[in-house]
Amino acid sequence: MAEDAACPAFQLGGSRYDQGSFLGRLRHFVDIIDPSTLFVSETRLKESIKLLDDFKHGTLPTGVSDLQLWEAQKVKQAIIHPDTGDKIFMPFRMSGYVPFGTPIVIGLLLPNQTVVSTIIWQWLNQSHNACVNYANRNATKPTPTSRFLQGYFGAVTSAVSIAVGLKVLIEKANKLSPATRMVIQRFVPFPAVGTSRQGPHLAAVRLLYKSVSALKALSSDVLVSASANICNVALMRHNELSEGIDVLDTNGDVVGSSKIAARHAIAETAFTRVVLPMPIFVLPPIVMSYLEGLRFLQKQRRLMLPVHSLVCLLTFGLSLPVAISLFPQMSQIEVSRLEPEIAMATDCKVVTYNKGL
Repeated sequence: MAEDAACPAFQLGGSRYDQGSFLGRLRHFVDIIDPSTLFVSETRLKESIKLLDDFKHGTLPTGVSDLQLWEAQKVKQAIIHPDTGDKIFMPFRMSGYVPFGTPIVIGLLLPNQTVVSTIIWQWLNQSHNACVNYANRNATKPTPTSRFLQGYFGAVTSAVSIAVGLKVLIEKANKLSPATRMVIQRFVPFPAVGTSRQGPHLAAVRLLYKSVSALKALSSDVLVSASANICNVALMRHNELSEGIDVLDTNGDVVGSSKIAARHAIAETAFTRVVLPMPIFVLPPIVMSYLEGLRFLQKQRRLMLPVHSLVCLLTFGLSLPVAISLFPQMSQIEVSRLEPEIAMATDCKVVTYNKGL
């Protein structure tokens, strides 16, 4: 009852939390990417959609609370694409990004990678990213299958080439020490080199050294990831750049199609993909540097990979909502910044568009 009392009045298509603030968007997207929505049955999905339709047409049964309506909308937003009305394939939903993407992240962070293993893991990573980018795009304009395939092969090939090319380039930088090259190249935790006899002071110094090395390595890994992810987003959503995306007035009616709004949507999405991997590059190596010095893990070396995997899962799960909360999904732009025909078609000063996720 207390939760019902604290629940705001339901707004169809709106958000339970303030989308004008980062904290409000964060709470909203934590809801949307809730992995429990992956287990929603077909029956419950249909019931949720029907409940929202009843609200829209004013035929809502008596006794339905605002909380029930918000929960129904959460289920629909997590599963159904807002433009097409179709179900998003489970691994490519935002709620499935972390569960299905974590094994790939773990593979990317494994030590002693060869060029072949790097190509394989990067191909899996960029393929998953490409499908997530496409499945959560602005889909107000249809995309032919041929364009999707062109975008996929272009995105994956270029992104993998960038990642592997920079990896090889860094690997061949002979002026760097082997330890520095390894940190920059893959940025994974160094194996524990000491024993429990080293004492807490030496362990603290080793942790500090590894933390500083990790921060120095961030710029290189971010360069690889940022370049690959920007390329991936741009190519998987290139149809929006050529066709434009629909912009809506305050009543939710389509005003027209704008290529300028499409550029803003893709730029905002690409920026979130640059921010997303940063905590994954920084936190696991630092945390693992500390954990590897624990006597328990030194005696139970077989637990190192499961612990590393759990650290990656938690970091990925924290970084995803933070990254996608940087911008609201339904973004706004001033009409004066768009094409002249858009300004002529509406009296609104600001229009809304689906940025995608």
